[in-house]
Amino acid sequence: MEIIKKTKVDFDKVIDFFKKDIASIRTGRASTSLVENIIVDSYGTKMPLKQVASINILGSRVISIQPWDKTLNQAIEKAIAQSDLGVNPSSDQDSINIFLPPLTEEFRVSLSKILNEKSEDARVALRKVREDAWKEIQDGFREGLIREDDKFRGKNELQKVVDEYNQKIDHITEKKRKEIMEN
Repeated sequence: MEIIKKTKVDFDKVIDFFKKDIASIRTGRASTSLVENIIVDSYGTKMPLKQVASINILGSRVISIQPWDKTLNQAIEKAIAQSDLGVNPSSDQDSINIFLPPLTEEFRVSLSKILNEKSEDARVALRKVREDAWKEIQDGFREGLIREDDKFRGKNELQKVVDEYNQKIDHITEKKRKEIMEN
């Protein structure tokens, strides 16, 4: 059914957004995704950090940032300090380093709760897409474009696809939760 194929594209967009959204949740390891989208005031314009500097990982708890223009060092440090990472960057002439402290158990539980909220938001987005697709199927039936048995077949197929994408969200969430909980 064409409506289901179109809906899968929308479901994929929800999954992609969910992955990007949870990438910024801190885990026990350093990751470029923690800082790459921090907004930096650069020459009067707001830009993501990844557009004004190269970002590297030095060990499991150190992120190194090398601005392409050294005059942006202070702006980058300020943006990182004001971010929700809860870290203070240290800099030398060529780079800015972020030393990530080990996560406390309390902070891990807090991050896990944030992950659960984002997971639920993704599920809500899936349900919204499903509702739109079901409405489209029903409208097609009312207009005589879809037969009654195709309508119910479409509903069942749509639910199977939703269940498949909910499992993807569960898998992604569980993988991220393991990363948060490991040392």
